[in-house]
Amino acid sequence: MTRQDAHKDHNSYVSGISDTPLKGQTIGDCFDETVARFPNGDALLSLHQGLRYTWRELRDAVDTAARSLIALGVKKGDRVGIWSPNCAEWTITQFATAKIGAILVNINPSYRTHELEYALRQSGTSTLILQGAFKSSDYVATLAELAPELRDGAPSTFSSAKLPELERVICLDGDRALTGMFSWESMLAHADEVSAEHLAEVQATLQFDEPINIQYTSGTTGAPKGATLSHHNILNNGFFVARTMGFTEKDRLVIPVPLYHCFGMVMGNLGCVTHGATMIYPGDGFEPEATLRAVSEEKATALYGVPTMFIAELEHPDFSRFDLSHLRTGIMAGSICPIEVMRQVIDKMHMEDVTICYGMTETSPVSFQTQTDAPLEKRVTTVGTIHPHLEVKLVSPETGAVVPRGETGELCTRGYSVMLGYWNNQEATNKAIDEARWMHTGDLATMDDEGYVAIVGRIKDMIIRGGENIYPREIEDFLYTHPAISDVQVIGVPDEKYGEEVMAWVKLSDGQQLTADELKEFCKGQIAHYKIPRYVKFVDEFPMTVTGKIQKFKMREEATHELGLA
Repeated sequence: MTRQDAHKDHNSYVSGISDTPLKGQTIGDCFDETVARFPNGDALLSLHQGLRYTWRELRDAVDTAARSLIALGVKKGDRVGIWSPNCAEWTITQFATAKIGAILVNINPSYRTHELEYALRQSGTSTLILQGAFKSSDYVATLAELAPELRDGAPSTFSSAKLPELERVICLDGDRALTGMFSWESMLAHADEVSAEHLAEVQATLQFDEPINIQYTSGTTGAPKGATLSHHNILNNGFFVARTMGFTEKDRLVIPVPLYHCFGMVMGNLGCVTHGATMIYPGDGFEPEATLRAVSEEKATALYGVPTMFIAELEHPDFSRFDLSHLRTGIMAGSICPIEVMRQVIDKMHMEDVTICYGMTETSPVSFQTQTDAPLEKRVTTVGTIHPHLEVKLVSPETGAVVPRGETGELCTRGYSVMLGYWNNQEATNKAIDEARWMHTGDLATMDDEGYVAIVGRIKDMIIRGGENIYPREIEDFLYTHPAISDVQVIGVPDEKYGEEVMAWVKLSDGQQLTADELKEFCKGQIAHYKIPRYVKFVDEFPMTVTGKIQKFKMREEATHELGLA
């Protein structure tokens, strides 16, 4: 189990100790070990595709894809992009690239032309695997805008003027593939050109510290940065996340979160692979009914999601007809969980051992997690305690000195999970990781005497009103106690007199009514006058990323424009 070192000076530094050593192996070798242990166990169920794989069957699919990629010319260190919502081929590609040492580039399924071009060019992607279309995204047409050469010629001779490093494109939907694209099936037809022995030889040359994955962070300012992660980074993180939940080969995990993000790919897929547990995809995108049905019909023991997903499941009109009695654990992450939602997840969904996680793409991702027996209060007010084999400290943003426990400081993480760096961006890497290899998260946090950490905001989200530092999370926590409020986000907006003023965006519970004046009256005498929101906006939803993270910078931009405060 994880424990924290005791420190007599009681400062905000802690390290995670474990009686289990780190795994010093590649993802491909770990995958093969699991196949050898549980060949006939359920490995992957992609329910919307009607596909079910045992571990042996998944290994065969992965090896076939790996041999096919080698036959097409993909080599160790080459970047292979995948642009698709959740599907079995996504995961097969994840492990096939890991076996040949190609670096998987995760491309956000919601990207449009400009964002796609940036990711492909910045990473130097030479092979792109893409879905035909999904919801409002026509992936084939979007790529063809950048590379019209795909409409003519053959896959083997394709080259693009605008994307000179892109050598081959593989479309998962064969019916939509352009003449310059391989279909998934036509790619797999090349597998016989490479022997199983040759694949094994390639796999044997790989080292666990080598890069294997690039994930683009959805930065709030500037262009996205490609966090470069090694086998060692993400394999160990997936293992310890699942170990904290007590995973074994008997566990069955429903994964409605996106695979392109660490939540799905690392905490989900690698968490399962390292323990022999079953990966279950209820759909290509999140649908509460499909998720509940997957849990019920597949007798799932664990479920992942951001709080908004759990809320949608709990509020589904047919919630009561689904059998969730096999559930025991899972992860809620991405944003704060209201205490009432947590109570319902435990009581109505039977997830007594549900855990909370915190991390960032750059730390593979999880640094903190609540234990399965953590008190309810700790699960809704903190992100848990430090993970095994990691260190954390909270430092003053002004001086860099470690702050005492109970005081607010920037959270910094060090250990095996810290990324290799940002791909082809040494300047950004140097800003994020200091000379002592501490990753500076930009998050403001506090640590209590038991080592539990609470995230109180982002350094750039902190509101400075007339010289007073205001942490939005503190006001949000208070406003959550109003019976009419379902969700709330607090931001700072420009103010001529004070520099910044407080604004609350409020989502009301169904059937509830509240005015701005009533909300301000509710605050009087309860929180300091300068923390009471000057502006209140009632909304039905907040701007969010695909992974359910609130985009406060978009809220600020919209509010500044609406209020005429530019």
